[in-house]
Amino acid sequence: MLTKLDAVILAGGLGTRLRSVVQDRPKVLAEIAGRPFLTYLLDQLIYAGISKVVLCTGYRSNQVRDVLGDEYRGLGITYSIEAFPLGTAGALRLALPLLRADTALVINGDSYCDADFASFLHWHENRQAMVSLLLTKVDDTQRFGRVKVAENGTVTTFHEKGIFSGPGLISAGVYLISRNLLVSIAGGTAASLEREVFPRGVGHGLYGFETESLFIDIGTPDAFASAESFFSNEVCQLPGNNGLQCKRCGHSFDVHDVNDNYERNCLECGDCYDFEF
Repeated sequence: MLTKLDAVILAGGLGTRLRSVVQDRPKVLAEIAGRPFLTYLLDQLIYAGISKVVLCTGYRSNQVRDVLGDEYRGLGITYSIEAFPLGTAGALRLALPLLRADTALVINGDSYCDADFASFLHWHENRQAMVSLLLTKVDDTQRFGRVKVAENGTVTTFHEKGIFSGPGLISAGVYLISRNLLVSIAGGTAASLEREVFPRGVGHGLYGFETESLFIDIGTPDAFASAESFFSNEVCQLPGNNGLQCKRCGHSFDVHDVNDNYERNCLECGDCYDFEF
């Protein structure tokens, strides 16, 4: 199902808020538990059955390519490199010639949400949405912005960060976006998904898919400091290049051993409910 998508990771951010702790590389290459943060996102795409990805890079793009090359664990990598900062929407528009599908799965390169992409796509297609945002709940929305949705999932309000505090729904940095919308973004100019494109979509085909998935954003030093704990506390982790390990019973198995109905269970103890691919 997900193989018909184009996958894109927005990896061109300057990371100015992280400079005090990550000075020599772009933030997508910041090391978490001994490996670049970006590889956690790439692993997530692999588990989802996606075979190729476009990386939208900018700041220190050569370092990203030097680290990852043109393939990561069988996942083909293509680069869209901006010559000057274009923002999230501008970077996507620049990558458009590299995309072929009617829908793009777009992921922010500085956040991770442990969500079921297949369920997200199914929900999106049922609503024939132009754009769907993956939403999750946090204790304080001030750093992320706040999203409100109607019962059918249409977004009724989209507030940028810094306006509201307290618990609520936020955009988790994962989007399904139609090609038609990408074409409508002006090329060669800086533009923001969060500040321009999404707010304009309220009432015009913008939807929000609610989840209770685990979420982390590494955009600040405090958040970055908590990332190693976040990933080490996941029920499943990669023991090597070919499979997963259940942290409850220690059983290791290959990704391809999971049964055909996509049950996210450890084949040994049955408790590994957070496994997904």
